[in-house]
Amino acid sequence: MTENDALPPAGGSPDAAQEPATDFQAAFWSAKHALALASATAFSRHGVHEGQQFVLRSLWAEDGLTPGEVARRLGLATPTVTRATARMEAAGLLRREPHPSDRRMVRLCLTSRGQGLEKVIGEEIRQLTDRALATLSTAEREALIRTLQQIRRNLSAG
Repeated sequence: MTENDALPPAGGSPDAAQEPATDFQAAFWSAKHALALASATAFSRHGVHEGQQFVLRSLWAEDGLTPGEVARRLGLATPTVTRATARMEAAGLLRREPHPSDRRMVRLCLTSRGQGLEKVIGEEIRQLTDRALATLSTAEREALIRTLQQIRRNLSAG
């Protein structure tokens, strides 16, 4: 499957898949897939693997968080963050330090390499955003963001 492919609608005909804008699931999946592919390509140039940019962004905002704190901020399970940060530690992006008040826990602290990526990754994110939204007016961009936030609220409500 390529980034231009859309999933056919559930229970729908192949003809309906040719117009993904009429099918929310197919259009959303296709856009999400294209963004993930472009993101992975951009971040891999800097040794950052898919999803790790979110851990980095959490630590750029507040260095020294525990894996559980990062997990809560990202809406992930702690073991998922623990696995990701183990790979990030091996890549030299962060280090684990004993927690000052609870020896059972660790703090995740950025290395100089991890800190140095803040501007680079920030620029990659800006360029991806500009590319993704290039054909939308300011009003359309604002409406898209509001709509995506409302969809998240709708799905989180129950």
